[in-house]
Amino acid sequence: MKHERDIEVVGEAETGRQAVQLTRKLRPSVVVMDIAMPLLNGLEATRQIRKDFPDTKVLVLSAHGDDAYVEQMAALGAAGFLLKQTSSHELATAIREVEKGKSFFSPSISRRVQERSRKSAARGGSSKKNSSRLSSREVEVLQLIAEGHPNKQIASELGISIKTIEKHRQRIMDRLQIHDVAGLTRYAISAGIIESSVQLTIV
Repeated sequence: MKHERDIEVVGEAETGRQAVQLTRKLRPSVVVMDIAMPLLNGLEATRQIRKDFPDTKVLVLSAHGDDAYVEQMAALGAAGFLLKQTSSHELATAIREVEKGKSFFSPSISRRVQERSRKSAARGGSSKKNSSRLSSREVEVLQLIAEGHPNKQIASELGISIKTIEKHRQRIMDRLQIHDVAGLTRYAISAGIIESSVQLTIV
């Protein structure tokens, strides 16, 4: 962004949790968000940012361009979705557009979204993934479990008791019908819950 005089990068985060914290501190106009990040993935970070800071726009820049990710991010309030091979010029254009309140998608994604919407309308709606059964907190706990963190560390990271973590873990297993950590890890990977960076920009 150094060649874009009207765009200033005011912060960078290595985890989704840092992205939420920096958004609270810096109040950027636009957050450029990845999906796969440690401690808190981009989906949950976007959910929290859009809930707590509705004036901040979220633009996704990810290697994960699957329709499911695009739909989930759009449902959470992301204003645009770009693939990582996007040129810096297109990224700058997207930042300007979403800052104005418009949406911006990579051309290939835009075509797929439109086609999928037509098919979904013809079927009378689309089905939701199992992850929609989990609360935001449960998804956070699931990610930390899948990343290999023990209960004590998860409790410390989230600022809650070990007993509460154990209850969350049991509810997650019951709701997903998965009763071992290896299975939870596989699910977290397949659902895109489980590393990268985000940038916060002011236009």
